[in-house]
Amino acid sequence: MRATNTPRFDNSYARLPEHFYTRQDPQPAPAPKLIRVNHALASHLGFDPGWLESGQGVDFSAGNFVPSGAEPIASVYAGHQFGGWSPQLGDGRALLLGEVIAGDGARYDIQLKGSGRTPYSRGGDGRSPLGPVLREYIISEAMAALGVPTTRALAAASTGEIVARDEPLPGAVLVRVAKSHIRIGTVQYFAARKDKDALVALVAHVIERHYPDAAHAGNPARAMLDYVIAAQAKLVATWQSLGFIHGVMNTDNMLLSGETIDYGPCAFMDSFDVNAVYSSIDRDGRYAYSNQPTIAHWNLAQLTQALLPLLDENEEKALSSGQAAIDAFPKLYMEANNTNMHAKLGLTNNQAGDEALIQNLLELLQAHSVDYTLCFRVLAELANPEQVPKENVRTFFSFPGAFTPWIERWSQRLNEERNNHAASIENMLKVNPVYIPRNHLVAEVIESASRFQDFKPFHTLVDLLGKPYRFDKKTQRFALPPKPDQVVQKTFCGT
Repeated sequence: MRATNTPRFDNSYARLPEHFYTRQDPQPAPAPKLIRVNHALASHLGFDPGWLESGQGVDFSAGNFVPSGAEPIASVYAGHQFGGWSPQLGDGRALLLGEVIAGDGARYDIQLKGSGRTPYSRGGDGRSPLGPVLREYIISEAMAALGVPTTRALAAASTGEIVARDEPLPGAVLVRVAKSHIRIGTVQYFAARKDKDALVALVAHVIERHYPDAAHAGNPARAMLDYVIAAQAKLVATWQSLGFIHGVMNTDNMLLSGETIDYGPCAFMDSFDVNAVYSSIDRDGRYAYSNQPTIAHWNLAQLTQALLPLLDENEEKALSSGQAAIDAFPKLYMEANNTNMHAKLGLTNNQAGDEALIQNLLELLQAHSVDYTLCFRVLAELANPEQVPKENVRTFFSFPGAFTPWIERWSQRLNEERNNHAASIENMLKVNPVYIPRNHLVAEVIESASRFQDFKPFHTLVDLLGKPYRFDKKTQRFALPPKPDQVVQKTFCGT
């Protein structure tokens, strides 16, 4: 029987042709224990949070109980990984249980990550160590609180088994939520096989699920492409404004829904560095902070190439249409980036000299290795002296003297605002966070849970990051940059 405290599954992706996926059940966990349930997200999706915390709910999160109506599948896709083509990838350690329709009418995937080996595991065990599960839970929920389109964490459970990596590690499963898990690499998989029927079916599915207005366009596939390009431009511009570095921007990690996916080797910057790389496997800096817009553009070019058969039957016209679509990305990105940076600096209208003002600030941050997040937060406090309480970031962070001329220029520029001046300045406190999931804090949480089975630091950090704009003196240490001996240089994938 279907558990009465779960929403009804309606699995549209499982109704696509069988060669889009492989059906299989998750591998049971020997001794699952609950780590955390995301109560707010659970309620939004129609899950009873109390049930998710029950024995049967824990079995659900660990893969030991599959509700009636769910149809577990592992999806197949391809992708460019660090620029190299991989003709077949797929869900190597994840299973899509199915889709639920939330109270707002939106459809969401419910996926288990770390649920065991699949036909696409490529020799891996399909399991996840505890550390990567905690890391993804922390960062995905922090991203959501910061307003970034992202996959979410519904729940996490330990499995009671040991996962063999460089050292024996406790295992865990994450229940991941997304608007869908359809990737650029999904389109590439069928395009590489010249399976036009599959491309047609996939594009129709994406349009129905994410971009229904595209169905009414003269060429729905081209309209869908335009929507995806716009969504990615906005997404990556949001990353950049927060100092986030994805780490593995492969085409199989870029969702057509415009959500961020894969929080393995990723990080938020502490000291600003345009060349920052935190992924242990990105040895050449392909996905460095400054390269992310260019890589997004390159990835979208691969999507465009894969969609050419649907853009026009005439090859020359298809190429022309595809080129026009992909050429729109730089402008879309720059517009989104400009909007974000203006908001962070309390500016509404775009004036001559603004671009130089922004660039000069970034150059100062780079030259003096200043903390990116705290820089903008203190600027927000400087612009809002009457709204900022006595307990504020300026009590423990100050700019080097070299910033004084720039701050004077910026203050003068603020005074030149004529419309919505007060509102734009007040908004600075709402777009410049105090708290981000800093690398050393995440490492502390993982160490505590993995080595000492102490999850209290994990819960404390997740709760704090859910309110990233509210500073509290009691939690000041979570806002501080790492000390020299706390700096984390590299992050790792859990495979």
